[in-house]
Amino acid sequence: MAGRIEDYALIGDMQTAALVCRDGTVDWLCLPRFDSHAIFAGLLGTEEHGFWRLGPAHAADAEPPTATRRGYRGDSLILESEWDTPRGTVRVTDFMPPRDGAPQLIRIVEGVSGRVPMRSALRMRFSYGRIVPWVHRHEGRTVAVAGPDSVWFDTSVQTYGESLTTYADFTVSPGERIAFTVSWEPSHKQPPPLPEPEQSLEATEDFWREWVDHCTYHGPYREAVIRSLITLKALTYAPTGGIVAAPTTSLPEDIGGVRNWDYRYTWLRDAAITLSSLLRTGYREEARAWREWLLRAVAGDPENLQIMYGIAGERELGEAELDWLPGYEDSAPVRVGNGAAHQLQLDVYGEVTEALHLAHMTGLARNDYASLLQIKLIRYLEKHWQEPDEGIWEVRGPRRHFVHSKVMAWVAVDRTIKLIESGDADGPLEEWKRLRDDIHRDVCEKGYDKERNTFTQSYGSKVLDASLLLIPQMGFLPPDDKRVIGTIEAIQRELSTSDGFILRYPTEGEHEGVDGLPGDEGAFLACSFWMADDLAMIGRVDEARKLFEKLLSLRNDLGLLAEEWDPRLKRQVGNFPQAFSHVPLIDTALRLTASGAYGG
Repeated sequence: MAGRIEDYALIGDMQTAALVCRDGTVDWLCLPRFDSHAIFAGLLGTEEHGFWRLGPAHAADAEPPTATRRGYRGDSLILESEWDTPRGTVRVTDFMPPRDGAPQLIRIVEGVSGRVPMRSALRMRFSYGRIVPWVHRHEGRTVAVAGPDSVWFDTSVQTYGESLTTYADFTVSPGERIAFTVSWEPSHKQPPPLPEPEQSLEATEDFWREWVDHCTYHGPYREAVIRSLITLKALTYAPTGGIVAAPTTSLPEDIGGVRNWDYRYTWLRDAAITLSSLLRTGYREEARAWREWLLRAVAGDPENLQIMYGIAGERELGEAELDWLPGYEDSAPVRVGNGAAHQLQLDVYGEVTEALHLAHMTGLARNDYASLLQIKLIRYLEKHWQEPDEGIWEVRGPRRHFVHSKVMAWVAVDRTIKLIESGDADGPLEEWKRLRDDIHRDVCEKGYDKERNTFTQSYGSKVLDASLLLIPQMGFLPPDDKRVIGTIEAIQRELSTSDGFILRYPTEGEHEGVDGLPGDEGAFLACSFWMADDLAMIGRVDEARKLFEKLLSLRNDLGLLAEEWDPRLKRQVGNFPQAFSHVPLIDTALRLTASGAYGG
């Protein structure tokens, strides 16, 4: 069975990523892109669906030993795991070098002390564990082939095949270094070049050192911020600038439940807020690349903006279920693709416009088409902002007039007015000022419960929603407005877990809730960070700091966060690692640092 979600480490090359468990097993890897079929899908099934374990040898009937300690090498995405065994100590270094050519997963075994017996067990299964490839030798290299894919396995030690698995048994002595590499290449092409593990390791370390040096944040939470920034960079698809929400699919929001989705795509919302964090910490090149990706993705049809696209701008992301995979801890179905791609989510217009506005305000070189896009988006909102939609949480129930969606429509109009006032775009200024006022008035009249002094999830509803915490952060109302304070306090009362973390909205257990799905879910980490932000904004800075540092304690030993925290099971749940968790971590750290609310 796969490890707990927080037992995994992320390594990647900014085109795809692998998850490595504490016992040295790679249980998830898609090649050659984030959204390609997995060749190791044990994370969502069993070892029969593909894995690669590298660690100290152990008895066949025993569990593989977990690493005694592990960590990233400095501020990088190079993972180092060490095992102390009765025969000595051994280190395994795992990384994926940033690339122009074939993707590579490189693992270097190094003897630290004694003589340690080791084993590599490589079981390649294509198409998410469904296809057993033809494995053979080619000029001294091991290659697995099926359909359009070929995976090449290179090492200096002797290998052998048994039970449709490639093994290597060897012993490592102090100072000895033995490398193993998996490379992908289209099966109709020539073999990929022989790997150069040591040179690749040095180049990878140099890449991350130079990238981190650009960070402009030097506050008290620098370690957490840097690790989150590295994670966001790892989720960026370098060839296009698209940013995936997470490198995984179908890690459940409710263990054993059906809330399992594919996050290996670029949500405009997630990417826009990721862009915001990168800009605020000095990473303008990533912002420029994302803006170019956005303009290509929506080119020709900006009025029909999708909420998400493929990492190269693909529009068709049809959803399917992989019935041969039992799911993570029997959480079925396993889904690939995402049927929410064609939902109407009006808030996306606000997030995209806010990101373009921030890029403009931070001095990113002017792009006339970006300004034109903003104008076109507002033209669309003029006609459609009064419609119900599926909202930020992509409900699969009936459309509603979600308050957050209307607030973000207001944001889109407000930021575009500012663009026109700056002289960098043309538009009907007075007309759109009236539109901005109309949206604001509509929200305050129809989305506010006077009796409880709180905004609500949707017009006419009594249900609360944590997305309302963004009202002061977006400037819709000032933090000291009694309606803002009342909303924050209502969410604390009604959507807090026993640990003080925040749920997105109420769910209905076995019954179908507002989102059209049965089952419950954990505390949503982004919402919990939003609460810390709001508390700081209304002057409750000590409370904000305590909540923030409590959230930091939920990170795994490598500083990584999934989408949610299960307060009953005390474990991370949802796709991992999740951009939508690491972005607000950065934002809250910046806010608390600016307010001086840290220490203690």
